[in-house]
Amino acid sequence: MQAIILAGGLGERLRPFTSDRPKTMVEVGGAPILAYQLAWLKASGVDRFVISCGYRHDVIQDRFGNGEALGVHIEYAIEREKLGTGGGLKLALGAADVNDPFILATNGDILTDMDIASIIDLHVSANNIATISLTQLQSPYGIVDSDEAHRVTAFHEKPLLPFWLSAGVYALSPAIRPLLPDKGDHERSTFPQIAHDGRLGACKSTAYWRAIDTAKDLSEAETELAEHPLPHV
Repeated sequence: MQAIILAGGLGERLRPFTSDRPKTMVEVGGAPILAYQLAWLKASGVDRFVISCGYRHDVIQDRFGNGEALGVHIEYAIEREKLGTGGGLKLALGAADVNDPFILATNGDILTDMDIASIIDLHVSANNIATISLTQLQSPYGIVDSDEAHRVTAFHEKPLLPFWLSAGVYALSPAIRPLLPDKGDHERSTFPQIAHDGRLGACKSTAYWRAIDTAKDLSEAETELAEHPLPHV
């Protein structure tokens, strides 16, 4: 299998951690986020990667090279200007093998151990143009229950809410490439279009998932992985 990793983010909300490296190379528990992703995807059967990168792409290339040390093959699609996630994905698809029936893609700033096979099975069986993984939204705050007498009856520490969000992990058919923007966000343009046509699948997952956007996310991820290490690392 082959996978695209979107690693072009500047990580402005993670400064100063990203002052000398791209967001995906920020370390969690002593290893870059990208190292976790490569290990997770390799354990899922992926052996070919295209990394879409831009800002400080040299840091990624110096660390991982062509992937030989990891037992995989890595190519790089380098943005010469900011293209956004959709443009970066389109650029990377140009370097991928479009003879495969599907290509995995993932945002480069997440930590997860989602089951890739479930996403692929749904994607292939439904003949979708794209299938996205969904993760349940967790409240960033504690929730308080009260009764009609205005008395507090219970506290819930950051409970899961009855909503689902895109987890940034996709199975894509090669036919999606001309539908992607040259610049911009595919989740605001291409995915709504495909959904309107009934060709966008959704695979719900209850696996561990954490997006790293801020220093707080980084700190919380350190604690979570110390308590429950990801099995593929």
